[in-house]
This record gives sequence, structure tokens and C-alpha cells, in this order.
Amino acid sequence: MATTHELTSPDARPRARHAAPPRSRPHSEVRLLACLAALFTVVQLLLVVAPGMGLGWDESVYVSQVSPDIPSAFFSAPRSRGVPALVAPLALLTASTLALRVYLAVLSGAALFLALWLLRPLLGTRVVALGGLLFAGLWVTLLYGPQAMPNLWVALVALIAVGCYLRAAAPGHTGRAALAGLGAAFAALTLLRPHDAAWLALPLGVAALFLRGRRRLVLLAVIAAGVLLGGAQWVVEAFTAYGGILARMDRANAIEGGLGWHLAFADQLSTLDASHTLCRPCDAVWQHKGDAVWWFALPALVAAGVALTPRREGQAPGARYLPAVCGLSLALPYLVLIDYAAPRFLLPAYALLALPAAQCLLLLPGRVRPALRPAVAGAVVAVVLAQLVTQQIVLHRAVRSSTIGNGDYARMAAELTRLGVRPPCLVTGPMATPVGYQARCASGQTAGHNENLTPDDVLRLARTQPVAVLTPPNGQPPAYARDWPSRPLPNLRYHPGYRVHLSPR
Repeated sequence: MATTHELTSPDARPRARHAAPPRSRPHSEVRLLACLAALFTVVQLLLVVAPGMGLGWDESVYVSQVSPDIPSAFFSAPRSRGVPALVAPLALLTASTLALRVYLAVLSGAALFLALWLLRPLLGTRVVALGGLLFAGLWVTLLYGPQAMPNLWVALVALIAVGCYLRAAAPGHTGRAALAGLGAAFAALTLLRPHDAAWLALPLGVAALFLRGRRRLVLLAVIAAGVLLGGAQWVVEAFTAYGGILARMDRANAIEGGLGWHLAFADQLSTLDASHTLCRPCDAVWQHKGDAVWWFALPALVAAGVALTPRREGQAPGARYLPAVCGLSLALPYLVLIDYAAPRFLLPAYALLALPAAQCLLLLPGRVRPALRPAVAGAVVAVVLAQLVTQQIVLHRAVRSSTIGNGDYARMAAELTRLGVRPPCLVTGPMATPVGYQARCASGQTAGHNENLTPDDVLRLARTQPVAVLTPPNGQPPAYARDWPSRPLPNLRYHPGYRVHLSPR
């Protein structure tokens, strides 16, 4: 047994000071991130998947592109093929919505773990764990985790891209894995949403210009190669379906309502209480104002986190502020360039801004007098817990609304099936896309942004297969269907008063 003199002797202290850290610590930190990602998946399964939420409008478009048993819905100019590629491995095997939800929930948890694992050596385990918790705890993150939509995946891949960039740009870094990951991340981003990839490439490309020597050119070349690889399919489709890149961009711009100076801050605020997952036009009354407190606090937390963060030895230049700059860049088009809003649009920004916000919360207790540190630390914990609880309340509201709304599509489809509309068949009119998916019918429109049929096309198809024309309350059917038999569509919760006009037998 060692004596007190042996434990405190001058010879003993250097050995203790220079002793290697326990080997289990890195593994325990990785397990912490794995537990956070697993919790993210479990909450999705329990609170979003279990209530039985059906596919929404956009999901129906994406999944129908790769489902072998369902006709492909019209794929408009602004859309990209990233989500169909993401869901293809499962959609080719089964049309089960439950299986798709579970698949995406598990996959999003794995992607969150990968992003946090990449960032851990750069920002520290505590920062990435708290930042991951803040982001994963948002109701909009949880709601879209198991959905076949691009925005959350842009957020997760953007985190991976920034992590790979910071690793590749660090002084003395010679590995190729980070460069390969950076290129792959930008390829995936461009496949998911090309314009989001461009808004992320902008700050990372500018940051790369401040690097020295060959590293600058290598990083710029890798980013450019990733964008070109991911955008190749979009470019080919632009020429084959739209007459060229500029023609497709003009068409996409028209569908989006025209890009220009539109301040959408108030529009985004009106969606934070989950009363609207898309408002276009945004004329909704802002309710549940308490649900948006965190939104007003976020800029201050991010600014303080950037200002207070010390530069760590071996970090890439700009590592302290780059996540914040990238987050702001990704938020910019949705806050000032479009005249409508959806809470999911800002998911990529939230993912990156959560990191400096977490840094601020962790550093706050150390910036006050020692006597006040326990109180400040307790206040930080209380604020984080209150935020998480509030977000779960909003999530419950959002899931209930989405489940009822999407359930109307299934109820419409079931009534069409009962009336004899069975594949091969066509559904047109408002709600045709999600209802057609549920009925396993083709869907089409003779007017509007999704126009892909003419009235003559519809009449020609009606000679050989059932055609159903949906009309909203007080709406009139098109001229070609005014003499067709009409039936009400009952048991609709969010879309009452809809009718269906059926082609003559």
C-alpha cells in the first residue's frame, strides 16, 4: 500500500501528470453520441411513426418515382431526385408506409451519429452532444425524420460536409478520407437540393481561398467535383425534359413564385407553432407565441458562442465561426428571397447554428463569478429542459394535424376504390397526387404548375379505364366532366365537401 509521501513526492507527480488518459474515454464519448442518435430514432418511432401518419403530398410524388406498383406522379422542375434515390432501397421491396417510416427513422438516426462523430474531435464532445440534442429535440426535426422529404437530409449532410471540410482544412492533415467525404457530401447535397448545395458551397469556397498552398486548390476542386457529380442527373433531365438548364430554371422560378426581395421572417414565425407546415400565401394569424421564444434567442446565443469560443490548437482557419456562417448562408434564401414559408426550410440552418449556440450555453457558467456558477449552470439546464419539453408539446400538435390531414387522402382513395376506381386508373383535380398514390392510380392535371395532361388526353384514357375528377367545395368540374356521375366524398376531417366525378362505365 502506497504511503502519503509516495503519492505526493516530486517523483510521483510528473508520472501522474504525463500519464496517458484512460483508453475508455474516447469510447465513452462515442457511446454518448450513439445514445443520443438512438434516442432521436426512438422518439421518432414512438411519437411520429406510431400514430400512423400517412404519406403527404410531396412524399407521394417522391416515393411514386421508384415504387414499382404505383404510377409515377408528375415531377415538376424545382424537384430533385435525391429523395427518390434515398427511399428506393425500401420502396422497391414494399409499398408499406410503416416500413418506409421505420427505415427513414433509423437512417436519420445513423446520419445524425455520423455527423456528430465527424465534428467531435473538432469542436469537442460536449459541444456536439448538446448541439445535437438541441437540433434533434426540435419538433420540426422529429416530425421530418421519418418523412420522405429532402430538408432534414440536407441538414444532416450539411453537418457532414462541414465536418469533413474542417478535418481536411486542418493544418498538417494528410488523409484522403475527409476529402472523399467532402466530395460525397456535396454530391448528395446537390442530388437532394441543388440550390441548397450552392448556398453551402459559397461560404466553404470562400473559406478555402484563405488557405495556403495546394490545400486551397484541392478543397475547391473537391467541392466543385461533388457539385458536378450530384448535379449531372439534374442537368441531363433539364435538357431532356425542359429544353435546357436556363429553361428549367425559369420554369422552377415561376413555380416558386419568383425569387426576389421578400422578407419572410414573419412568415416563418407564423409556422413555428405547427399550425401550418406550409403557408402559401402566409396570411395565418401567429398563435402560441411562446413556442417561438427560442427563435428570438437563437441569434444572440450563436453570436455569443462564436465570440466566446477560444481557438483550439490544430483547428482549421475559421473553424470557430464557419458553422455559424454556413448556417446563416443556408437560411438566407428562405428568409429574404421567397414569399412563403415552411418550418422545414430552415432545418439545415438550425443544424449548423445549434453548434455555436451549444458552445455559448456551455461557456456561460465559466464567465461569471465562482459564487454564481452553480446558479447559472442550473439555469442553463432548466432552459434546455424547458425547450425540449415545449418542443414535444408542439410535436404532438403537428403529428396530430398531419395524421388527420394525410388520413383524408387515404379516406378519399378508399371511397374511390369502393366506387370502382381501380388500377389502371386516373385521378385528376385538386388533391389528385396524394389521392392517386393511395388509390394506386396515375395522377395528372390539365392546368396549373403540375399540368401534364390535356382534356383530350383525359377523355381518351376514360374510354379504357376509370377516371375520377376531384372537385373542392363549391367547385365546378371541368367542361369535359360536367355530365359525369357525381358522388360526395364522406368522412373527411380537413377537406370536407369534396366530390368526385366518375367517367361513365
